[in-house]
Amino acid sequence: MSISRTLNAYLDHERVHYDVLPHPEAFRALEIAHTLQTPEKEMAKVVIVKVDTRFVMAVLPASWNVDLHRLRTVFASHSVRLATENEITGLFPDCELGAMPPFGNLYGLPVYVDQSLTEEEEIVFQAGTHSDAIRMRYWDFAALVFPVVAEFHRSPAEVW
Repeated sequence: MSISRTLNAYLDHERVHYDVLPHPEAFRALEIAHTLQTPEKEMAKVVIVKVDTRFVMAVLPASWNVDLHRLRTVFASHSVRLATENEITGLFPDCELGAMPPFGNLYGLPVYVDQSLTEEEEIVFQAGTHSDAIRMRYWDFAALVFPVVAEFHRSPAEVW
């Protein structure tokens, strides 16, 4: 399987430059970053959260975790939680489970990007499969997705 059909068609239609980076099958963004010898801070991971009754895509560097307390403030809602695998299954029909690209706009989801990713010249992310990633300029990504930028990460070492 190559990159998702939806993503491939969109990037080609928009004539944006990107590189497809095939890699051995991997299921975690940090693992992909290490395999591709990409800095962890450039490897974007996608986390789907449920805010009240809707799903939202949160995108942040692979080495960080989502801080749900911060997201509750961002969304001004007490009802913010991680989506379950069952909930995610139908949202990305042309992607392998857990390998969705950070283009929520292609799947009807708003996209929130952690501020720390905006500092990178390039980002790398899963392309709809567990064996392909894409590298592109962050600002090309932002121009296509129009994400809301907020700060919602926490270090893996931080304790609640």
